Amino acid sequence: MKPEAESLVAVIAAYKEVGLIGNVVRRALPLVSRVIVVYDGSADGTGDEARAAGAEVIVHPANRGKGAALMTGFARCRGLGCEWIVLLDADGQHDPADIPGLLAARASGTKLIVGNRMGNAAGMPWARWLGNRVSSWLLSRLIGQRVPDSQCGYRLVHRSLLDVFQFSTQHYECDSEMLILAALAGHRIGSVPVTTLYGRETSYIKPWKDLARFFRLLWRYRGRRQ
Repeated sequence: MKPEAESLVAVIAAYKEVGLIGNVVRRALPLVSRVIVVYDGSADGTGDEARAAGAEVIVHPANRGKGAALMTGFARCRGLGCEWIVLLDADGQHDPADIPGLLAARASGTKLIVGNRMGNAAGMPWARWLGNRVSSWLLSRLIGQRVPDSQCGYRLVHRSLLDVFQFSTQHYECDSEMLILAALAGHRIGSVPVTTLYGRETSYIKPWKDLARFFRLLWRYRGRRQ
């Protein structure tokens, strides 16, 4: 059943996901009031496919990165006045069927809930599994609370956090900065198990470059724990 009015909106940052984004939008729409796709400057049919599937599409003429795309989506959510925002990937790795599980975690009073893939990581590439373990441990130490899968982009966010999320980053490290900013603002971060579906998606993560960005982010926020 759809939530009433604009209470729950899905935001998806999309780059070169033609052939995949349409299915994600169609599967998410029955569970949310609206799907917003930020089409981040790729020269393919991702935006057209998302729009045909029923999404509202916001276009970045040039690629600006995931962090910038999320900021654009958050700005639109402010205008809509929605209460909750669910973030999920455009490539089909995040199963929209897990949205009710994220919503159920609101009962704890947590305003930021992060998916946890690590309890059942079958199919996750070994290097990514190891990277997630190390980065989650480091980030958890920095913010003073345990986040078992800090790199999972499948998240539920309350609107009160939108003003907290003023990213200094524009790329994939925004997922880590989001957790840091929430913790610095005094919020407890929740976690729920989610499924990860591996198929024909293409990863646009650049391991060494993104790792360097991650460590620069940790260095920037060192010593600032609440």
